[in-house]
Amino acid sequence: MTLLRRFAAFWYDFVIGDDWTVAVVVVASLILTALAAHHGKNWFWLMPVAVIGTLGVSLRRLSRRR
Repeated sequence: MTLLRRFAAFWYDFVIGDDWTVAVVVVASLILTALAAHHGKNWFWLMPVAVIGTLGVSLRRLSRRR
């Protein structure tokens, strides 16, 4: 059981990391991009905008804390 627990802990730390909000925004952006592509839309710009915007918000929040 410890092997399974360590495996799950690795993936949790890898995906979620220090800021769970970044992971949520990235997953939501992937879902929205996939849905748009399924309906014939070309929303290639959504992922870079979401990641850069979330990174900026996360860094600002971290810098205010210190």
